[in-house]
Amino acid sequence: MSDAAGGEAKPGPGAQPSPRLRYRRILLKLSGEALLGSRQYGVDPEFCAFIAGQVATVHSHGAQVGIVVGGGNIFRGLAAAARGMDRATGDYIGMLATVMNGLALQDAIERAGIPTRVMTAIAMHEVAEPYIRRRAVRHLEKGRVAIFVAGTGNPYFTTDTAAALRAIEVDADVLLKATKVDGVYDADPVTHPEATRYSRLEYADLLRDQLKVLDATAVSLCMENDLPIVVFDLNEPDNITRVVLGDEVGTLIAASSSGGAST
Repeated sequence: MSDAAGGEAKPGPGAQPSPRLRYRRILLKLSGEALLGSRQYGVDPEFCAFIAGQVATVHSHGAQVGIVVGGGNIFRGLAAAARGMDRATGDYIGMLATVMNGLALQDAIERAGIPTRVMTAIAMHEVAEPYIRRRAVRHLEKGRVAIFVAGTGNPYFTTDTAAALRAIEVDADVLLKATKVDGVYDADPVTHPEATRYSRLEYADLLRDQLKVLDATAVSLCMENDLPIVVFDLNEPDNITRVVLGDEVGTLIAASSSGGAST
């Protein structure tokens, strides 16, 4: 039987969910800088393969995986605007950068044996599918990884906001925000070694204290739709799997707080 996206529908290895799963459908937010790996610019194929391996492991447990990727490793519209470029123009260029990153991730994940679709908010039929919510959900149900690129398709919105929006649209159970640190701190742990890590926070804490983990629009979207956020260290192997299986990894941001700060 063919599905709405065309082609023969084949159930992936993630068709039977593990009873250990805490989150059945996830939206993983990757920054463009995460794809740099050891490089100064562009995409590191080895680090893409590292991410793909983690995605494949999560998929093997039966989790449905959507991904939103940024474009800061190639172009950052806000930085260009600060140097005099029109902000909307800079943002559109940044959206195109996310498409390049999405295609690189698609290649890596498919090399790991997982069927993958890139869906774009800006039409470019030769390289990616247009983003259609119902089709995206169908891909996830069929065991395909869906990579959402080009942000929301609108300037002045970050890819964090795009991640929150897509997570809500496809009814994800959690938004996973991949970073270089192991959670949310009350100060920058790089410059403040005494900074305290939070194991759990409320959305309002992030907004009130201006903790720069996600932008305020993204946090507000999650808060209004009761979508939990987990901030975690992408560089630790198996962290994505550990979160999906319910281990306490990083910082959980949700409607009510009971964990407080931890060292």
